[in-house]
Amino acid sequence: MIEVTPAILEEDFEELRGKMARVSGLAPLVQIDICDGKFVHRKTWPYVKGGMDEFARIIAEDEGFPFWDSLDIEIDLMVRHPEEVVEDWIKAGAKSIVLHLESGPDILGTIEKLRNEYGTAKDEAFGLRIGVALDIDTPNEDVFEILDMIDEEGDSIIDFVQFMGMAPNNVGFQGQELDEVVLEKISDLRGSYPNIEISVDGGVNFDNAADLVSAGATRLASGSAIFESDDISEAIDHLKNAGE
Repeated sequence: MIEVTPAILEEDFEELRGKMARVSGLAPLVQIDICDGKFVHRKTWPYVKGGMDEFARIIAEDEGFPFWDSLDIEIDLMVRHPEEVVEDWIKAGAKSIVLHLESGPDILGTIEKLRNEYGTAKDEAFGLRIGVALDIDTPNEDVFEILDMIDEEGDSIIDFVQFMGMAPNNVGFQGQELDEVVLEKISDLRGSYPNIEISVDGGVNFDNAADLVSAGATRLASGSAIFESDDISEAIDHLKNAGE
């Protein structure tokens, strides 16, 4: 069965809290999109008025992340120079981090630093998962160097690759149409790295989920298809069963 992750694109902290409430108990993990208005063409919390003060209270542990006890948190860092903020998100409670390959000059260096400081998802003490996202027009070969970096147990130093399902100028906006070029990119990467987890974010819906799984995706991150559904539990189950 495919893994399905509700993707939250939030205007403010209240929207974030509300959407987390709607999927608490229905999914083990949520992906929260963090957009700084520089790497992508929009801003989300905490890059909105008052957001940084709210985020600072979470980092300082004056208040916890919403639903921290029932949902694991994956932060999709759609920001320039994620190396400058990624550790703040780990302090805030993120168990999984997505770094966009195009967002900084040394993403590999950032990954190596995080691995040295926090270990891998197999480590009981923390369990940090790291994914690398690729824009649809970024050649798959650009991530090969990272995938070929092996840890002491012979595994890649990243846990998954995330393909963005739409053009870069549409990243950061939900409800976009899937660009079917991503099907070929998924299939190509699956052929080169048969054991890597492959996630897709953007444009994922009930009509294309089976095609994405058939191409080689093992995880679907979806916002609109889930949150605009009348029955969120049923929507998640529908996506999980894609391709069966």
